[in-house]
Amino acid sequence: MSGPAQAPDTPITDIAQLVDYMAQGCKPAAEWRIGTEHEKLAYTIDDFRPLPYEGPYGIQRLLNELQRFGWQPVTEGGKVIALTMDNQSITLEPGGQFELSGAPLETIHQTCIEVGTHLKQVRQVGQEMGIAMAGLGMQPKWRRQDIPVMPKGRYGIMSAYMPKKGNLGLDMMFRTCTVQVNLDFASEADMVQKFRIGLALQPLATALFASSPFTEGKPNGFLSFRSHIWTDTDPDRSGMLPFVFEDGMGFERYVQHALDVPMYFVYRDGKYIDASGQSFRDFLAGKLPAYPGQLPTLRDWADHITTLFPEVRLKRYLEMRGADGGPWGRLCALPALWTGLLYDAGAQDAAWDLCKDWTHEERARLRVETPKYGLATPFRGGDLRPVAKAMIEIAQSGLRARKRISPAGEDETHFLSPLVQIVESGITPAEELLALYHGRWNRSVDPIFTELAY
Repeated sequence: MSGPAQAPDTPITDIAQLVDYMAQGCKPAAEWRIGTEHEKLAYTIDDFRPLPYEGPYGIQRLLNELQRFGWQPVTEGGKVIALTMDNQSITLEPGGQFELSGAPLETIHQTCIEVGTHLKQVRQVGQEMGIAMAGLGMQPKWRRQDIPVMPKGRYGIMSAYMPKKGNLGLDMMFRTCTVQVNLDFASEADMVQKFRIGLALQPLATALFASSPFTEGKPNGFLSFRSHIWTDTDPDRSGMLPFVFEDGMGFERYVQHALDVPMYFVYRDGKYIDASGQSFRDFLAGKLPAYPGQLPTLRDWADHITTLFPEVRLKRYLEMRGADGGPWGRLCALPALWTGLLYDAGAQDAAWDLCKDWTHEERARLRVETPKYGLATPFRGGDLRPVAKAMIEIAQSGLRARKRISPAGEDETHFLSPLVQIVESGITPAEELLALYHGRWNRSVDPIFTELAY
């Protein structure tokens, strides 16, 4: 989750400013970049427990030790809560999930180098500290009350508000991990088509990356319980956004939607003011109960739109948010998939052709059923496997057309290899984990922490 926004403190006087702020994300294709973010579980190697913030095995020490590589600390209330370097940041999720938010890069080759460098640094420090990290969609062993809480002000506000809106919001905060990619658009029309493709095909990404079949040491009945959690977190700010597929969709329509999503907070002078459940429209009128008589700035707006959690999120770029976290190869495969689908005009048109006649009811049903059934989810007389295969083939064609060649002479298509293997077998990562659990692991999830460690 994001920290305080870096947008300017420009006062907002009308809604047109908000629309213009979003539209400023438009840029020519030559300037499009790829920003990959991934979260991972951090734990002690002797008992697999999540890391506290303080102490010899703590997140605080980890953040301090990583500064040897050139990372600069970000503090809140006198505590280091993030690191930054070269347009990258390391941040903490509420339960200590360790996140790398990568720099905007030109190629998947660069993305994979970035991820690999980060994981090498984390391993080096982790070996010294007696800690490790693993890629998975959800904490497989520990209860919610076993998870330490990180010292970030916004998380206290969110923790108090989440149970008012759904049953699983705290699980989302404290026990889940994702990998996502942030992508650019050329124009309002390009944004709309990419948004629609991303939403329609997001359940297929959920299936391909599903890796959260365990809760508190036992199978939970889902392949991506992380994805299921979002269906019972907060309906005001999550889901498939049917209005995106309606006539009139554009920056203003999304702004109007975001204005109607209840706020969490206002950030002032290094502190979070609890505005949970209150209206940004009231803030625009100077009538926010939590901050009466005050008007918002663009920084407040940028903060607010980070608290919306749909399957695809619009900022001044688009975030693809449907995938579980996973091992190194799938951390590279996720940006390769969406870059291949959306960064070549021919591939983008083919991706839209694949899903443009899907109904709202079909999209909604896929969103609900795919976390449970994965590629076996029923769809139009069959299942999702052939649709996923077609999607990957389109992504391959898009990456080939991009012709981003590595020094070794390879294009970007090989980063899709993990997904090709999944769709050819029809077996999702979660189903592989379940087979191990019922077989060699002898109904224990503990081997996850050794065999899936980075």
